Amino acid sequence: MKPGLSQRGVTRLLLCLLAGAALSACGTGSGGAGRSPNAAGLQGSTTELKTASDETSDEKRASIRLQLAIGYYQSGNYDVALDEIKKALAAKGEYADAYGVRALIYTSMGEMVLADENYQHALRLAPRNPELANNYGSFLCQVGRGAQAMPYFESALRDPMYQSPVKAMVNAGGCALKLKNYDAAEAYLLDALRFEPDFPAIHAGLARVYFVRRNYTRAGFFINRLTALTKPETMTAELLWLAIRIEHKLGEQGTETSLATQLRRRHPGSAEFAAYQRGAFDE
Repeated sequence: MKPGLSQRGVTRLLLCLLAGAALSACGTGSGGAGRSPNAAGLQGSTTELKTASDETSDEKRASIRLQLAIGYYQSGNYDVALDEIKKALAAKGEYADAYGVRALIYTSMGEMVLADENYQHALRLAPRNPELANNYGSFLCQVGRGAQAMPYFESALRDPMYQSPVKAMVNAGGCALKLKNYDAAEAYLLDALRFEPDFPAIHAGLARVYFVRRNYTRAGFFINRLTALTKPETMTAELLWLAIRIEHKLGEQGTETSLATQLRRRHPGSAEFAAYQRGAFDE
């Protein structure tokens, strides 16, 4: 799986922005933003939580600019997306979501130092934002800093208001796999499975865990679930090679041959196909 904000994550962020940046569901980390500190818990208080209608004109402009930036980011128009981020920050200087989206843009551009700086600034502004914590954890894992990433996933998962816990569980499981911490990977992914049993990435991760442990029957169960949920022709070379090795260990020659055909057709120059050609099933 690719670390970073998934399509669902981007959509959720966009929905939060449409509802207003001050809404607590967006995870600004302000802990009761919009409520008078002296009014909290007092009966008869007329103080209300801040909602979208309470936004200032500057906040609304910033929100619209950020929505535009997200759209340009999704379409791969990174330069224009960065310009929209600048406009959002000009309207609302300390805008955590804007820094978070700019970090995503810089990551896609390969500007990892700038991405890191923007993630850290976003988290300074919103230290309890679970979406930012998950995204930064994914970024750290992507750049080879997996051990530093795990506390950010845990931070996201500790937030009872986090609406995308499965995403953090799957990312944490994938990162634990990179660290070869198979017990942790199994725990995260099994937790995710209970929430979302048809998420292909969960089955891919668990198949890898059990293959490494040489529990080929259980690995076969999860790889079969994966191939039932996604077409083999859409699978990466890495996943196809994992499936081939599992089927080889189980003696399922017909399925192995079919998957190998997909690997040869779709990834002929890959290291995985080269490994298949030399019969490196135990590497």
